[in-house]
Amino acid sequence: MNFFRCLSLLVVITLVSGTIAEKANSSGGMVWATVRDEAELVEDSGLVIGEQDQIDGGFSSLDGMLHWAIGHSDPATLKEAAKDAQKMSMDELQKRQVELKELVEKLNMPSDAKLMQIAVSDLNNASLSLEDRHRALRELLILVEPIDNANDLSKSGGLKVVAGELNHSDSEVRKLAAWVLGKASQNNPFVQAQVLELGALTTLIKMVNSSSTEEAVKALFAVSALIRNNVAGQDMFYASHGYIMLQDVMSNGSLDIKLRRKAVFLVGDLAEFQLQNTDQKAELPIFSDRLFLKSVVDLILVLDLDLLEKALTAINTLLQLKSIEPLILRDFCGLQGALERMKLQLEESMADEDKRDYAADVESLRGEVELIFHKKLGLL
Repeated sequence: MNFFRCLSLLVVITLVSGTIAEKANSSGGMVWATVRDEAELVEDSGLVIGEQDQIDGGFSSLDGMLHWAIGHSDPATLKEAAKDAQKMSMDELQKRQVELKELVEKLNMPSDAKLMQIAVSDLNNASLSLEDRHRALRELLILVEPIDNANDLSKSGGLKVVAGELNHSDSEVRKLAAWVLGKASQNNPFVQAQVLELGALTTLIKMVNSSSTEEAVKALFAVSALIRNNVAGQDMFYASHGYIMLQDVMSNGSLDIKLRRKAVFLVGDLAEFQLQNTDQKAELPIFSDRLFLKSVVDLILVLDLDLLEKALTAINTLLQLKSIEPLILRDFCGLQGALERMKLQLEESMADEDKRDYAADVESLRGEVELIFHKKLGLL
């Protein structure tokens, strides 16, 4: 437990220990429940800690207790307690840490490893209700955020169980499973390799075509997490024609804007990786494919500042690749005309006080892209 985490827990534990003790005494001691003993665990999405966190079954983890305690404490009192805690010496903090450990043991709080084991065991239960299957995946979604936990889940075979849920008949289960795999794989080469070995990437690429927007978004998130800065993952992505999936998403104006943003962001990320590794790896032909490039360029005409920024960032990087043909961007993709029309759109946005600053930043990026493009064309 690091210094700041210990400090935060000391503050909130002090503030709510009376409440917890009273609750423990009145209920005969707080215990941890699973599906197997027919009690519900907290369904924590990672964003909102609901009122159910403090009743019937205790907290889902140490973080759950921390979040609940902060949410149910008076801000002024919490701030004052934090100031007092910051004055403690390291010896005092270590003493309090021992006290905290003893309190956690009294509350019968299982480790993260145990909680993951319970969740995976529940997923392996064929008779598990859909609601409880959702709950188990949501628990894992929180638990895999620390890299050590993600590694432990991989070593215990839990990733294979989660990957199997990608083929479930329920869209929510598939969405949550993709989300868990994406969270576990972020900036984690070890987990990336394990998930790729399970063959999950091909399934996730197909899931991006789901009629459920949320499932598609989480699948694309997982794809991005799996192949980011990962040569083997990117090779598998291209071999599975993942770039065609990206092209289709970017070209389809009827799709949710969130999905199109994620798609072009991934294009920029892949182009950046290619740019940074040109000496070790030849540039891929997709970055000179006319239809693929046009699907990126067309996005800068969509009236969404976030999407415009991501599309411009991707184009900025693409223009720096040696294989890019500026005449194709001008004549086939219509980049010059698109940049000029975009300038007019941004001027209108800058007239709106709420959009002015963001639009000005995007206009600055647009100007930078136009300058690089003109240099490529030999106009400067």
